[in-house]
Amino acid sequence: MDAFWSRHRYWIIGHRGARGHAPENTLAGIDAGLRLGADMIEIDVQYHADELWLLHDLRLERTTSGRGRLADARRAELEALQVSGEPLPSLDAAIRRIDGRVPLNIELKSAGGSAEAVARCLRAHLQQGARPADFLVSSFHLPELARFRAALPEVPVGALFCGVPLDYAAAAATLGAASVNLGADFLEPALLEDARRRGLALLVYTVNEPEELVRLREAGITGVFTDYPDRGRTAAGG
Repeated sequence: MDAFWSRHRYWIIGHRGARGHAPENTLAGIDAGLRLGADMIEIDVQYHADELWLLHDLRLERTTSGRGRLADARRAELEALQVSGEPLPSLDAAIRRIDGRVPLNIELKSAGGSAEAVARCLRAHLQQGARPADFLVSSFHLPELARFRAALPEVPVGALFCGVPLDYAAAAATLGAASVNLGADFLEPALLEDARRRGLALLVYTVNEPEELVRLREAGITGVFTDYPDRGRTAAGG
């Protein structure tokens, strides 16, 4: 397995910052994840109106003061939105807030140019002193992930799955991925074995129960996404 993952025996990844403690995909959520001991912070990114916004849903109303589809909103409207008292953050703002303290997992939630836009943003930060290992870019949209990989091959990528692929980890290996990221409901032994055989890290989402966090650590999983990094930190042994 890549030396990147050997930095920790069991990675605790703050899901959307620290969703169990603070509003998701916000700078406050990132602060909470860091404060609670996350080894990595995960956020969702969508590209619209020439900006990369931290937003999970295709619609605005669940997490922001806006209504309707992100794709229908003008930039000025998005800049005026509030997310639990703070502006809707950009990817650039999130990177600056973390400031290299832990790696940032950027999940591409949409296609349509997000790969190239994220590559441009990260390239600018690399030119300012960031390291490729400060980032992990992931997506369920594997063609978009391949486009990112072609645009910025030095930054590691993670292939997201919400089921068990027929070819197990082969698609992730073909992409040159550093990790297979899969749901806790799909821990198929053959998939796990195939990923290990190919030298890929195994990251499991979204795990919040203390006993499950411990069980996955004991099973040798590389890391977990959790809404409660403090629980993960306890399961990892402090």
